[in-house]
Amino acid sequence: MVHLNRDNEFEPRIYGFTSTASAVLTHLICIVFSVFIALLSRPGTSLFSWHPFFMTLAFSFFMTEAILLFSPHGSPIKRFPHKTKGRVHWILQCLCLSCAVLGLAAIAYNKHLNGKPHFTSWHGLLGLLTVCVVGLQSLAAVPLIYHSLAKGWSLAKLKRYHAASGLVTYLLGSISLLLGLCSAWFTASVREHTWYLSALCPALSALIIMNQVTSAYMAKKRLQS
Repeated sequence: MVHLNRDNEFEPRIYGFTSTASAVLTHLICIVFSVFIALLSRPGTSLFSWHPFFMTLAFSFFMTEAILLFSPHGSPIKRFPHKTKGRVHWILQCLCLSCAVLGLAAIAYNKHLNGKPHFTSWHGLLGLLTVCVVGLQSLAAVPLIYHSLAKGWSLAKLKRYHAASGLVTYLLGSISLLLGLCSAWFTASVREHTWYLSALCPALSALIIMNQVTSAYMAKKRLQS
């Protein structure tokens, strides 16, 4: 019986440690990756340079940090009430959208000046789709803050739909970043081993975020059942 009790205590500790380590790792990844792209693109040196800078800031930093706010093991404002986390989350998402729009405008105007066609690659098409989805996701979050706007919808159902659509949005952003790393600009700027390390950043972050969101959802389902 004592042995079983020790096992029951040991497993949650291991889970808590790995979850905390994963969250801390994700914080580090999104910061290091964003700084690396900023140093590589040198924003301000050209019109194009603002595109990778703003897009990385949007999808690697702001969006990741916005989701990590709700992590029970890695939130920087873990002790704050859920309502406060929701407001900060929405602010970060608005910053994400603002950066994404600026990054989209930079590349669109750069192509216009150089007489190049717009949205001819998978990176361009998916990037445009992702920016539009982020905008819709931010607007759809308003009823979560002001629940009186969502007549006939329960707050629990709205949160569930928002979490599911938010995860899809984050995965779209991560794929857009990965496709951006396949661009001629990035592949010509880094060596092969640096490319693989760079590609690992959004891929690993996406896996950890996906695990956080799905784990939180499954935990709620178990409590309700």
